[in-house]
Amino acid sequence: MAIEILMPALSPTMEEGTVAKWLVKEGDSVKSGQILAEIETDKATMEFEAVDEGVMGALLVAEGTSGVKINQVIAILLEEGEEVDSQPTLKPAETAPTVQTQTSAKVSAAVPATVAAPTPTGGARVFASPLARRLVLQKGLDISKIKGSGPHGRIIRADVEAPTAASTPQERPVSVPTEATMARSADVSSVMKIYSDRDFVEVPLDGMRKTIAARLTEAKQTIPHFYLRRDIKLDALMALRASVNEQLMSRGVKLSVNDFIIKACALALQTVPYANAVWAGDRILRLKPSDVAVAVAIEGGLFTPVLRDADKKSLSSLSDEMKDLAGRAKNRKLAPHEYQGGSFAISNLGMMGVDNFDAVINPPHGAILAVGAGVKKPVVDHNGQIIIATIMSVTLSVDHRVIDGALGAEFLGAIVYNLENPMSMLV
Repeated sequence: MAIEILMPALSPTMEEGTVAKWLVKEGDSVKSGQILAEIETDKATMEFEAVDEGVMGALLVAEGTSGVKINQVIAILLEEGEEVDSQPTLKPAETAPTVQTQTSAKVSAAVPATVAAPTPTGGARVFASPLARRLVLQKGLDISKIKGSGPHGRIIRADVEAPTAASTPQERPVSVPTEATMARSADVSSVMKIYSDRDFVEVPLDGMRKTIAARLTEAKQTIPHFYLRRDIKLDALMALRASVNEQLMSRGVKLSVNDFIIKACALALQTVPYANAVWAGDRILRLKPSDVAVAVAIEGGLFTPVLRDADKKSLSSLSDEMKDLAGRAKNRKLAPHEYQGGSFAISNLGMMGVDNFDAVINPPHGAILAVGAGVKKPVVDHNGQIIIATIMSVTLSVDHRVIDGALGAEFLGAIVYNLENPMSMLV
């Protein structure tokens, strides 16, 4: 019986994808685990594996086709001897909730278009739609005990969702923002009319830009932001950095100010553990590890790769890991588990000459630190004398549902202390 291969949900924010490249042709034999295609998501281009075996009967979506919705049929896999013409007319694929999964660099663990489900003892084949198989896995059911009502006894979605089939509660789906939730200040036609007599280039929104628009609109509309600002004296840090870099030059190690900022924030999350938290809808999750996300600008958008257990890593290790993540982010080669998670983020525009700014919290994070440039300014020292010092302005954007004002001030104070006393980060 023909198996419909559907556009997979390769990340929680993915609504549609692009078949960047087919790695099989019609008529090719397909084995379980074989790479079928490269799928371009809203964040990256990822490999998509086959689960079932058979012969590729039809490729229904051409290479380069964009806007293919999740669970839309993109190909047909046949058993030996079957023909596409002998199959019933295909209907649009049923839609199912997408569930967040952790994914390896090769995406072998991502939610595939067809998912293998438990088979009865003895190895007898069970005929079920790809959607039904996914629902079976999500619900933790025994597929051999479900009676199919489809053609030739095939198990379909309705059979899995029937009251008699349910034995465990279904996993709660991840809320994925849709295009309808994106902010629109004016109707498209009215805006086009205003500029009808001016030259312009119309730029369609790709998946990444749609996701950014939806998530940041959600953030500003639903998260009660408040802002805490501090100036940080960087002279001790700059002197220590210069000394360390000189000693490590032979090893090819060069630490950046951003490396020190990452370490300072990771340690502060341990010093003030109640600030190491995220908003989870109807509860707060307090994390134990310091997983710090860092914004990386790429063409057309940005990534926030996460440095896990950053408090436990040396500055040189953080520097190497950050360079690797940033490099692969610019090429859109990060796997979802590398840019999801964390409780806190850093956005640094200091290297671009920005003195200070307010960053938007990336949900479900509890806070984000906006970092400005280090600038030489006259300041009054502890002896009451006016001296020239390197001052960096930072702004902590805080989710008031997660962190109150006094706690946010304590957390920011811990960050400032670490950066103004950098030797404490080396102990």
